[in-house]
Amino acid sequence: MNYLTRDEAYTLLKAHISAENMLKHSIASEAVLRAIAQRLGENEEEYGMAGLLHDIDVEITKADPFTHGPYAEKILKGKISDAAIDAIVMHNEVATGIPRSTRFQHALAAGETITGLITATTLVYPDRKIASVNPKSVIKRMKQLAFAASVKRENILECEKIGIPLDEFAALAVTAMQKIDIELGL
Repeated sequence: MNYLTRDEAYTLLKAHISAENMLKHSIASEAVLRAIAQRLGENEEEYGMAGLLHDIDVEITKADPFTHGPYAEKILKGKISDAAIDAIVMHNEVATGIPRSTRFQHALAAGETITGLITATTLVYPDRKIASVNPKSVIKRMKQLAFAASVKRENILECEKIGIPLDEFAALAVTAMQKIDIELGL
């Protein structure tokens, strides 16, 4: 089956997402998911697509926890792999009422969530540059529940369910985002 190229996927994303910060979140998630795939020996393209497109329905659904995720399947069916669609649907397990169970599902949930914590950490640094962020700072901020309070720490901790300890996961994610700092504006 011919799936979307990365450029086609980004064009499709931009057709559904207008918020600049959401586009940056999607690009950051793609970078982190590619790094996770590489670390786990999984398909980098497939993981990257899931990271890039996981929130494609967020503006249409207005981030409604009962429709966000499953609605994306309508947009993406036949355009990316079924495994990637499954991970996208399950990144918001509230909508399905089913707990995440696969490696891909856990990877997407952890990977896309840590991007928010890393971005928030970056923005409290004096230079507001991701190049300055130390993974240990991200872990320290993770323990401060009032910091970036909307970031679901339990999702980030799903990294351990895929065999990546938190300290290694934070380093992997920070490094992945540092590589695209210009695109992220950080």
